[in-house]
Amino acid sequence: MAAKRVVKTKSLLDRLSAGPVICAEGYLFEFERRGYLQAGAFVPEIVLEQPHLVEQLHREFVHAGSDVVQAFTYYAHRQKLRIIGREKDLARMNRMALKIAKKVARETGTLFAGDICNTNIYDPADPKSVKAVRGMFEEQVGWAAEAGVDFIIGETFSYGQEALIALDVIKQAKKTAAITLAMHQDDVTREGWSVADAAKRLEAAGADVVGLNCIRGPRTMMPLLKRIRRAIECPMAALPVPFRTSPKQPSFQSLHDANCQCIPGDRAFPTALDPFTCNRYELGEFAKSAYAMGIRYLGVCCGAGPHHIRAVAEALGRKPPASRFSPDMSKHAFLGTHRLVAKVNRRYVGRL
Repeated sequence: MAAKRVVKTKSLLDRLSAGPVICAEGYLFEFERRGYLQAGAFVPEIVLEQPHLVEQLHREFVHAGSDVVQAFTYYAHRQKLRIIGREKDLARMNRMALKIAKKVARETGTLFAGDICNTNIYDPADPKSVKAVRGMFEEQVGWAAEAGVDFIIGETFSYGQEALIALDVIKQAKKTAAITLAMHQDDVTREGWSVADAAKRLEAAGADVVGLNCIRGPRTMMPLLKRIRRAIECPMAALPVPFRTSPKQPSFQSLHDANCQCIPGDRAFPTALDPFTCNRYELGEFAKSAYAMGIRYLGVCCGAGPHHIRAVAEALGRKPPASRFSPDMSKHAFLGTHRLVAKVNRRYVGRL
């Protein structure tokens, strides 16, 4: 059997200097929808139980236009595994996720990214928690560096100080760092920093890429991105969730479905967000607007599907392999304009 071809790739910063870089996120929600991951804990147990499915989703996102294969280590940290009674699997889960992502990235010429995230134990008033947070980051960053990642993503931080700890650990490992904050209903971090101030602090501390991910949909993330863009000079990132958040309900956790009375706890997040889902065209428009602002690192977070990533890629002028099957309604049985579409069906369009 012939060996798999390994494709060399440019660095993240080289790619950003040349144009946009697309990063597909959203693995947690996608596998929860498919029945391989539990909402609530959101631990990527599938990495150990069904690794071939993780590899396949990586490939689907690359096929749709992602330039980054992000190791599925979000919430594969000590605190989360402790909650579900699998702390003994911590190292094995991280190393397997990195191995899977590396394989796909090296075969496709995409960037291989490690990933660390919010620990959910950070408490600025508790020195013990600060020490524990650093220890958790050091574990995961160590495994990522050992695997030879091209860069490391630190994401979904609502505490600016926790983001700074993550950044410091990544830089201690001598790796390129893309750091993204997550803003809930308030326009400030949990310690009260403005989003622009938090971004400036991260840039000053050496972050290579700074921006926002998760929590907010395109409509409510964009105003905050504009504030950050005015405040920093380094490359920026924008990865919203694909949900229609609004000024009154700016985070996807705050969305309320007034048309449904059967949702457990009366909270749409995380398993009843379907009515709020953005269509692919909305994500494409967001990508174009963000790119016009000078934001080069773009993607979609929790809730993303490959069709969203393809829409982002096409909005930026790309034609990924998945574009072969982009919509062509000229061939539709009723709405089509092709000469072989039956006229009797065209005449019936208004009654569909």
